[in-house]
Amino acid sequence: MRKLIASFALGLAALGLLGVAHAQEVAASAPEIASAVEAVAAPAVAAAPEAASAAEAAPTPTVNKGDTAWMMVSTILVILMVVPGLALFYGGLVRSKNMLSVLMQVLVVFSLISVLWAAYGYSLAFGGAGTIIGDLSKAFLSGITPASMADTFTPDAKIPELIFVAFQCTFAGITCALIVGAFAERIKFGAVLLFSALWFTFSYLPIAHMVWGAGGYLLSKGALDFAGGTVVHINSAVAGLVGAYMVGKRIGYGRESFTPHSLTLTMVGASLLWVGWFGFNAGSALEANGSAALAFINTLLATAAAVLAWCVGEALFKGKASMLGAASGAVAGLVVITPACGSVGAMGAIVMGLIAGFICLWGVSGLKKMLGADDALDVFGIHGVGGIAGALLTGVFAAPGLGGTGAADFSISHQLLVQAEGVVITIVWSGIVAAICYKIVDLVIGLRVPEEEEREGLDITSHGETAYHK
Repeated sequence: MRKLIASFALGLAALGLLGVAHAQEVAASAPEIASAVEAVAAPAVAAAPEAASAAEAAPTPTVNKGDTAWMMVSTILVILMVVPGLALFYGGLVRSKNMLSVLMQVLVVFSLISVLWAAYGYSLAFGGAGTIIGDLSKAFLSGITPASMADTFTPDAKIPELIFVAFQCTFAGITCALIVGAFAERIKFGAVLLFSALWFTFSYLPIAHMVWGAGGYLLSKGALDFAGGTVVHINSAVAGLVGAYMVGKRIGYGRESFTPHSLTLTMVGASLLWVGWFGFNAGSALEANGSAALAFINTLLATAAAVLAWCVGEALFKGKASMLGAASGAVAGLVVITPACGSVGAMGAIVMGLIAGFICLWGVSGLKKMLGADDALDVFGIHGVGGIAGALLTGVFAAPGLGGTGAADFSISHQLLVQAEGVVITIVWSGIVAAICYKIVDLVIGLRVPEEEEREGLDITSHGETAYHK
């Protein structure tokens, strides 16, 4: 009987139906099988503390309400950057007869890209784990519900995937809207929309995936682009420069005055861009934490430094500091710090801002003359030059010895090579895709309005209304 009871206890212990300690107590009454019970029970006893510690080390991921609220605010701020911020900034820079055309192009391009983002853009940029592009597993936001969660940079902190979709949508929208400044005042409205759809599909989405998407080539190489120096600024600036060449110069360019019709509106637009950019940069932390705070202070300081540098540069080389220059300097500072805002220290941000103010001033004057393109609103001079400088300088000022957040073994030379590779890939990819897209648009509907329509102004000829009534 004693052997029968002991054997029964042994079976229960092996099946995990009886507590290990109790099984050992019963089995001890049968010395001849006690050793067998201990052999079965020992692994379970040893594994129990490890299982408990593993459970403690892997908390259940949950949506963080504070992070979610911050991401909603950030998304709204980026929308503020585009409409009305970018629209007014560009609108004030053109002649009054083309004011509404620029406002329309910015507003409608942003709206078009938002719809395309939901249809297939988000899926191709952030779905799957391809080297260059994602997949269509999330096309039309398939499978994304209010309960779906998106990762942040903290393993157990999540945000609703829907707000991540919306936040990234604003990035795609503003990138395409930035391009319109390069060929303002002479392009067909339909051509703008068709080009935007094509370029978004074949340039923005692959670059975004390579830099930010799972398995992306540049991400796997270790390229640093916190909020879009390559994805947004270099990408759009190159497309704009190609467009300036392919659409051609405005009638009278170089012979007539193309004075901005309202620097007041340009100043308002620049101010809204600065405010909205806090969502653009600090929101890219995806959490309301120290990383967001670092991006926030860097966005403030780099921009302020660039304003001062541009004003000093103008005073030295032109004799006077201008309002247009100060506003342009602000945008230059915002552009240069975008890829670096979460990786450099506050003093590094100030130095980057000072460099941006001077180098972008050269970009809209000396470099523009060298290139010979009618980049109407200096998209390449500011976003291209500032974006390239920011991407490269990130590889310098992210070093911990210079106040950055890089690892202890951070190598400036290695990171510079990685950053330079990202810059070159973006320039070549965007340039080739843009040239092909412009050519397709030209063959399908034509790029440029007739000469008489350009002279009359696009407000009336393209939209049948005027911004101002005398």
